[in-house]
Amino acid sequence: MSRLEQLFNLLQEQPSEPFLLFAIAKEYEKAKDDTKALEFYIKLTETTPQYVGTYYHLGKLYERIGQADTAFQTYKTGMSIAKQEGDMHAYSELNGAKMSIDDDDDDF
Repeated sequence: MSRLEQLFNLLQEQPSEPFLLFAIAKEYEKAKDDTKALEFYIKLTETTPQYVGTYYHLGKLYERIGQADTAFQTYKTGMSIAKQEGDMHAYSELNGAKMSIDDDDDDF
């Protein structure tokens, strides 16, 4: 049984576990299936928007597929959520990623 199959089995048992959606998205990324990875990252932002780790990886995926504007907005959204959650480490990482697209250091 592949890791992806194992993750889907776990997801059936725990459908509200955000880490499983994240792990599935990462597995699709490793398999170079950006469409499926994007699907699971987006699903995660819709079902568990406060899962801050999603935004960095989703933004990087958008950058890789040539959607810099969407990546920029994804980073900004993640920064806002990280700030609300008090996760300044994630905030800093997201801000760095955002600044790599546009170095306007306005934080928003």
